[in-house]
Amino acid sequence: MKARRQRARLGRRLRGFGWPWSRLSREGRALFSITCAAAVFGIDVGGSQTHVLLLASLSWIAATLVFSRAYRLTGVRMELSVPHRVSVGDELWLDIQLCNDGAQAHHRIRIEPPLMPHDGQFTRPAAEIEELLPRARANTLASARFSARGEHELEAFRAVALLPLGLSQGPAVRTPGARFMVVPKLAKVVSFATPHQRRQQPGGVNRASRTGDATDLLGLRPYRMGDPLRDLSARAWARHGKPMVREYQERHFTRFGVIVDTDVSAASPAHLEGALSLGAGIVARLCAGEALVELLVTGQRVEPLFVQPGRSALDQSLDLLAVAASESDFASARLMGRLVPHLSRLSSLVFVALGWDEARAAFVSWIEARGVRCVVFVVGDEPERSARFTSVSLHAISSGQEIAL
Repeated sequence: MKARRQRARLGRRLRGFGWPWSRLSREGRALFSITCAAAVFGIDVGGSQTHVLLLASLSWIAATLVFSRAYRLTGVRMELSVPHRVSVGDELWLDIQLCNDGAQAHHRIRIEPPLMPHDGQFTRPAAEIEELLPRARANTLASARFSARGEHELEAFRAVALLPLGLSQGPAVRTPGARFMVVPKLAKVVSFATPHQRRQQPGGVNRASRTGDATDLLGLRPYRMGDPLRDLSARAWARHGKPMVREYQERHFTRFGVIVDTDVSAASPAHLEGALSLGAGIVARLCAGEALVELLVTGQRVEPLFVQPGRSALDQSLDLLAVAASESDFASARLMGRLVPHLSRLSSLVFVALGWDEARAAFVSWIEARGVRCVVFVVGDEPERSARFTSVSLHAISSGQEIAL
């Protein structure tokens, strides 16, 4: 604890020495750097008058720093809105909002971006805000791209008011940091031949609606505390002389699990990214239809997809695919053990593989021997169709071509 306090005090002292640099604008830092470089030629005071120009430049910079504190953004709040997820290579739009709660107008507000992660770059800088009136709001947009999957974090954006001549700036106002997920790009799966095998859903399915063919009328029974009032049957109530409710049984649904092979010993990292994109596209296509996606498997990681407020099965799947790690082998025996508790609830499994060999063929046979239909797609260099699997071209996935499965 004592060492931590000492480090904190040292950090505050170092920040005190760095405040002149933080108060210089980009233009002021450039002028200061040029002045320092030119100081080499001004050493000989008696041989030239270069030192006069150097002293004038330094005096100019020092004067702007003295007045920089007066340009504090008093009463200004800064907020940053970032989408929860963005696909690899797509633009992430950053909405920066400034709220002036004070009684003073501010002019020439510059937005300074944070340092980017190694895989990101800004594609559009945030524009300057020329004027922010009292009790007013102003928005500006910035955009960035990211080339690697996974959870990302952006540090704070800074807003500063520029002084006249633009060589220095006032104290900064900061946004909170932001976290978001960079997810695989969705393959453009335009059709998917859904197997017609269905299983009854004991206890019901929360995501199923009470309309259409979602439920069957099982019969009538006496009312129990907690039953929905909409299920009361007026005619049965009059006939029996006590409240009666309709009892429903959920119909059979097609419940899918999706397995994405992450064994890069059978293919390249590019093929792994293609398999993750194809898996995401298949989940998106299934979620758009009548099927329920209940399970996602990436390598040895088996994740049931539960109904959560504000999160769909597709959102959960994208977040899981975003953090999928490559593996060096296809450990089918361990995967079988982890799948056993889930197979009884599934109608079908979709297996997106990075290759086809005896181990994967035995794995698919083991699944089907337990009454679960398994559809296999192999991400390869050329499209191919056989009795056991369908090969999908990596080029078709990465180039955004329409894929009919």
